Amino acid sequence: MNPDVRVEELLRSLAPQVLGAVVRRYGHFDTCEDAVQDALLAAAVQWPEQGVPGSPRAWLITVASRRVIDGLRSEQARQRREATVAALIPADETVTPGPGEEPKAGERDDMLTLLFLCCHPSLTAGSQVALTLRAVGGLTTAQIAHAFLVPEATMAQRISRAKQRIKATGVPFRMPPGSERAERLAVVLQVLYLIFNEGYATTGGPDLQRTELTREAIRLTRELHRLLPEEGEIAGLLALMLLTDARRPARTRPDGALVPLADQDRSRWDQAALKEGLSLITETLPRTVAGPYQVQAAIAAVHGEAAHSEDTDWPQILALYGLLEQLSPGPMVTLNHAVALAMARGPAAGLELLATLEADGRLAGHHRLAAVRAHLLEMSGDLTAARSSYREAARRTGSLPERRYLEARAEVLKAR
Repeated sequence: MNPDVRVEELLRSLAPQVLGAVVRRYGHFDTCEDAVQDALLAAAVQWPEQGVPGSPRAWLITVASRRVIDGLRSEQARQRREATVAALIPADETVTPGPGEEPKAGERDDMLTLLFLCCHPSLTAGSQVALTLRAVGGLTTAQIAHAFLVPEATMAQRISRAKQRIKATGVPFRMPPGSERAERLAVVLQVLYLIFNEGYATTGGPDLQRTELTREAIRLTRELHRLLPEEGEIAGLLALMLLTDARRPARTRPDGALVPLADQDRSRWDQAALKEGLSLITETLPRTVAGPYQVQAAIAAVHGEAAHSEDTDWPQILALYGLLEQLSPGPMVTLNHAVALAMARGPAAGLELLATLEADGRLAGHHRLAAVRAHLLEMSGDLTAARSSYREAARRTGSLPERRYLEARAEVLKAR
């Protein structure tokens, strides 16, 4: 493996541990986060040339602490600030795990606390995502901006506002009380899923997917599962990500064109990810109360177990969508439910359910509504209406690969 890649992976894994330790010691989340980013950048430059230090975590904490002390001294304009803060550093702080060692319990708590802090309800969803990727994921502002197709200055402002918001709310650096933890954990999982979805089906630009985001979402969710193995919904989300991402090698042709699930060469699916996801959801479902992520993972598992598209157990998927509608009702669930209904009982049944979704207006203007309608109309044999809906969906999507696919479907129907 390229040494630079190894260093980058090490820094990603150490980023939340270091930030947690520095924030716990000094407070001032915004100042500490900037200091840790400076330390990570310094390591990214120095370590490939000079070698990784014996205690990389201690090295990063030391460098970040110096940055924090300098910042606090400048801000307070008092010489004694450095001595006061330095006195808070425990004498044994530099005795820390090496690259292959397990983190201590306090370090695990730091990462969980960071996740809860970055996903605080006072922040917008976009700010939660950006701050999680920066503070917990260790990505630079430039990397996050590139992933979301926005200027670096725009993303920097978003992250800065998020940090100022946390500072203004005075949120302490500690785990939320037990009464709030389940609700806050649900927000954390939602943010991780948002990151994954943006990577797997990018909402705009020339690329269908951004693997840096899917990889980061899976890495963070895997780490969360390691820290909280008893939480069924974390296991469910990780299984869902793995089973979905397993299809990635078959989702595009060499020219980047989109290949829908029914047409994919399943021999190209990532078998290791598929096996891990199937094993994880199979082990999780019997021992926990099923939640929305577990049910979605079970649906993905049914797809994953089918060697060919025609082998898919659509009645089972339909039943699972019925359960998902009860657990987590919403327009996107209904949209997918309509597809399962059409596949299990015929396009007329699916179109009937789709009509109720079109009537409530929550997905008005969304390209996926038009795309599903087009697919079901094509199944029913109404090619003229299907062609019109494919074109409508193509106009609405911001993804260039999706637009090309939808336009191509309309052209195919025109020729028939």
